[in-house]
Amino acid sequence: MTTARARTRVDRIAEDYVSELVELSPITATYVGVSGYDELLDDFSPDGLERQSDLRRRTLAALAAVDPVDEIDEVTIAAMRERLGLAEEMHAAGLLEMSLNVIASPLQDIRAIFDLMPTDTVEQWATIALRLSRVPVALEQFEESLLAAREKGNITPRRQVERCIEQCQDLTADDGYFATFLADALAGPVDLPLELRERLANEVAQARRAYAALGTFLREELLDEAPEDDACGIESYGLLSRGFLGAAVDLEETYAWGQQELARITAAMKEVAESVRPGATVAEAIEILDTDQRYFLESKDALKAWMQVKADDAITALADTHFDIPGPVRTIECLIAPTQTGGIYYTGPSDDFTRPGRMWWSVPKGVTEFSTWRELTTVYHEGVPGHHLQVAQTVFRADTLNRWRRLFAWTSGHGEGWALYAERLMAELGFMDDPGNRMGWLDAQSLRAARVVLDIGVHCHFPAPDEVGGGEWDYDKAWAFLRAHSNMDEASLRFELDRYLGWPGQAPSYKIGERLWLQLRDDVREREGDAFDPKDFHTRALNVGGVGLDTLREAVLGRP
Repeated sequence: MTTARARTRVDRIAEDYVSELVELSPITATYVGVSGYDELLDDFSPDGLERQSDLRRRTLAALAAVDPVDEIDEVTIAAMRERLGLAEEMHAAGLLEMSLNVIASPLQDIRAIFDLMPTDTVEQWATIALRLSRVPVALEQFEESLLAAREKGNITPRRQVERCIEQCQDLTADDGYFATFLADALAGPVDLPLELRERLANEVAQARRAYAALGTFLREELLDEAPEDDACGIESYGLLSRGFLGAAVDLEETYAWGQQELARITAAMKEVAESVRPGATVAEAIEILDTDQRYFLESKDALKAWMQVKADDAITALADTHFDIPGPVRTIECLIAPTQTGGIYYTGPSDDFTRPGRMWWSVPKGVTEFSTWRELTTVYHEGVPGHHLQVAQTVFRADTLNRWRRLFAWTSGHGEGWALYAERLMAELGFMDDPGNRMGWLDAQSLRAARVVLDIGVHCHFPAPDEVGGGEWDYDKAWAFLRAHSNMDEASLRFELDRYLGWPGQAPSYKIGERLWLQLRDDVREREGDAFDPKDFHTRALNVGGVGLDTLREAVLGRP
């Protein structure tokens, strides 16, 4: 039986930070499964952002005045200094105040949090109604920050403003999110009393009008002043890249590496195409796979069942051989998401595991058939051994890690880099030997490598590759480059490009993060020689939690 580690002063500082943070950010509380805040929303005004900044500064000062008592304390101090310090740099640069893009800004966060709220009882629906009632104020506060940023000359590029206006229109359409949400609530399995049904209808209508008003605000207040240039510039990009990686990389070297990696993947795809049909090009092989009935699923229910089987099979295959998987972590729930934006994503378990880790598939409107050859690698990415083992295993370690380390220390390069490492690991272990599934993995890898090149090149104004004519990057060159290295449908790929242009540094963090994870494994293997044990490496590395990649490296290898 494992003895729980005694809490230290460093742990108490981290716990105090969490306690104040969930009060300031109820959305974060719901996301990580901390109960008691589900009826509230964040204050997105400049004052609300300043209160979070004050909390970070006070926490950093407290950490500076305390000595660590063990290695866990040392990692906590290093990780919090890096994460909170970087957030302060971004706050000072105005990047948090001006946040508006197509995928990860308050516009999306306010709506998306309702996806995670339980809907099994009348009381839970009453909580949803109360949170819905706060949407109009939250959006008004968001508008205050956007206006304050505008006064300082900080406005997101015009393309992002235009797409966000379109998102507001889609959400509030007669067949959009709010209409569907209400219809599903009233027709659902919970017998809601008349008063609550009327209240839900009223609050949904108010939230819907608030999002329509936000669209009007963006058109009237920001659109005309928004800059045409999509690039954020190399100075801001360096800061944002560190934010997503928890590590500083040489951007020029990484840009060149991305092009080399993309060429390697392209060559591997040609080899797999030959195994699909001798003499086939990559495009021809993909066309063959798209019509191969072995990979077909014909309903959302079949898709959900397939996801669950693949996730459960991975747990069975990997537990006790390549990973230590605690009992509660051996459960993952696969669901069809209530949204229709496309893609698969993961949400972690609640602190007490009453809400399990979940893998969601957001099926685009009208899509009823699915081809699994493209998606097995994504199931490994989002589920097992990807995000689920990474996130849920850390949540489980309540006997050792404080709540900040378990629930809040997320870094994209660590998390998404691990998920790409997990995909590669499954390929190394033989799970992707089928030519179709292997092509799906390589196709996904091609996109991840391409966006390293595109994202860094566009935002840092590096010369475009010769294949698109060299010279200065522009939207047309970016689109041609992306089309050449991805086989997504056009609508999905257009959204992907908008995402890269509006969220600088995030998309490359997947592939760069994988690179840093692989370098770490290679360095541990070189140091340990014949004693190297992959299961031990995975356990040690995942037990650190989702810290920045420089902090992870130091925790696993020790200080240089």
